[in-house]
Amino acid sequence: MPDQRVIAYVDGLNLYHGLRQAMGHRWLWLDVVGLVRSLRPASALVAVNYYTAITVEGPDAQSRQQTYLKALHAAGGPLAVHFGRYQRRSHLCEHRGNKRIVYEEKETDVHIAAQLVADALTGRMDEALIVSGDADYLPAIQIVQANRPRVRLTGAFPPGRVSKRIQAAAPASFAIGQAKIRQAQLPDVVRDGPWEYRRPAKWDAPAPPA
Repeated sequence: MPDQRVIAYVDGLNLYHGLRQAMGHRWLWLDVVGLVRSLRPASALVAVNYYTAITVEGPDAQSRQQTYLKALHAAGGPLAVHFGRYQRRSHLCEHRGNKRIVYEEKETDVHIAAQLVADALTGRMDEALIVSGDADYLPAIQIVQANRPRVRLTGAFPPGRVSKRIQAAAPASFAIGQAKIRQAQLPDVVRDGPWEYRRPAKWDAPAPPA
């Protein structure tokens, strides 16, 4: 029997916050392609779609993010990075009556949903691995189930990001164990010809105690 073709859809922000809250900074230097391969070692990996947006947390955070994205590309594999954006808005505090500026990530949900449906309808895969605990993708999951029931839809939840709604809707789901995250780290230095990308010093901080 031919290898099952799998495409992964990685919600970068959901994954990032799950890792930070559950494991601290140390494990953010994650080899996303390597992680997906470890989750589906017997499958033919068609693509890993990674969805993110340029952080608004300041220049140091932006530098770490850019280094990380360059390292991911340099590490190789069928990786495609898709960018959304942050939208600034004012938030009124009901208790104090004052306003504060907040930023909301936009376009990621739409990108993932549209790509998932397009890949399923064009027959690019036998399984979709959705790395996220965000239930906003349920309409896309339902569309694929109704129109391409042979495509296996699997939710792969980042640490601390289990979605009961996805569990109920998707034919299969599981939580990504912390051991898988630890084993799927990029080398401390990733080289690409004359260029090299080093794990940010902040991401060398030890993980908090369990």
